[in-house]
Amino acid sequence: MDPVLSSEVLAKLRRPRPYPAVSLVMPTHRREPDNAQDPVRLRNLLAEAEKALTSDPDVPRERRLDVLDQLNRAAAEVDLAHAEDGLVIYAAQGEHQVWSLPRTVPERVVLSDTFLTRNLVAAHAAEQPYWAVAVAADRVSLWSGDPERTVEAARDGFPLTRSLEPQDVEREQRVGDVPSTFRDEDTRQFLREAHEKLRAVLAAAPRPVYLLGTSEALGLVEELGSLGPDTVTVQHGGLADGPATAVHAAVEPARAARAAATVTVLTAELDAARGRREYAGGIDEVWRAAKEGRARLVAVEDDYRTVVREEGGHLEPAGDGEEGARDDMVDEIVEQALETGAEVRFVPAGTLDGQGRIAAALRY
Repeated sequence: MDPVLSSEVLAKLRRPRPYPAVSLVMPTHRREPDNAQDPVRLRNLLAEAEKALTSDPDVPRERRLDVLDQLNRAAAEVDLAHAEDGLVIYAAQGEHQVWSLPRTVPERVVLSDTFLTRNLVAAHAAEQPYWAVAVAADRVSLWSGDPERTVEAARDGFPLTRSLEPQDVEREQRVGDVPSTFRDEDTRQFLREAHEKLRAVLAAAPRPVYLLGTSEALGLVEELGSLGPDTVTVQHGGLADGPATAVHAAVEPARAARAAATVTVLTAELDAARGRREYAGGIDEVWRAAKEGRARLVAVEDDYRTVVREEGGHLEPAGDGEEGARDDMVDEIVEQALETGAEVRFVPAGTLDGQGRIAAALRY
């Protein structure tokens, strides 16, 4: 299970596969007693997938056996004891992947020549990922975070480590991690190397950055050059070795403040779009705007899900299980909007009161 859902990973998942590429999607539960149903539901969906593969005349026997084996391997990797809100399993010839998502998903099994990625795309858009960089004189670590969790990212040369010279150790034992440590040329060169590696990470995967360290460490990093306007410094030393929970806790106040400011700007932008008559509100209007490529910015409340059916070119409310009902239309809109170059923002529940819980600023 890959802990980092990146744009690069999504692009690989969306590539065509030899038929059949199996997508198994199901909601999961974090707590008792609801999570007792998850193992049963998973077994039922696996049986449904096996039946669909076995009964499909377009699937050669050898490929069917391969895909079934990949499904079984994926199922063995599922950790329902630590489930989040959604589970996605992909299986195709010679490959399988398992994803746990902090976002609920509808239950389904799909056989196609591509994986069903709309739920992962929406989860990625809602994730609000960031990079945290914890700086010390002998270790610089990179962390991938979001509002739910933080994990260390061992990539692109991180973590960067070095052994302190004996005189440095003796000095730190006397006075601690003092400014003189960061005036040392070896330390400056060490952090210069970390700075260059971080710039490479940001070029490949741009995200907001939170720099963690003592004031002296942060001051030296800032002297090496700007990492971009989305960089925030957090004076908190001692986190270069983690743990992940402590890194997350240190970043969270700054992240929450940034998120609140972003929502304020977003609501003002939607109000301005309404004044210019470049606005769509509610799932039907936003769906049509996204399909036509007119959406420039789409805002969605975090927990918004709805069941609809298409009727006469419009979306109408529908009941669960109703014929023609589509229960992941919000995720479909998010994917469609991103494919046409729109920006998608997820906002707290209640932000879009009176706007149908989903709204868009239009290009025209």
